[in-house]
Amino acid sequence: MIRVVIPQHLRTLAGVDGEVALAVASPVTMTALLDALEQRYPMLRGTIRDHATGRRRPLVRIFACGEDLSHERPDAPLPGAVVSGAEPVYVVGAIAGG
Repeated sequence: MIRVVIPQHLRTLAGVDGEVALAVASPVTMTALLDALEQRYPMLRGTIRDHATGRRRPLVRIFACGEDLSHERPDAPLPGAVVSGAEPVYVVGAIAGG
């Protein structure tokens, strides 16, 4: 099971409390993870990725194992600690402005 921590407003939208555990088929990639998240919680479609392009929204960042994975290839394998369930993936809304 892959552990995912989503921001509070998305937890409210999805009707969940705390982190989410998802079964993701191998190979475990960011695309596979987000596909599984959106399949289980269809109300999250379009909140993390754009509906039309499928690309991560600009002000959304994804972290795991102390690293920003936001700019990794969507088909790159996620770290082993994430795949084993030892570490969660964090979806974070970036703060912009001046």
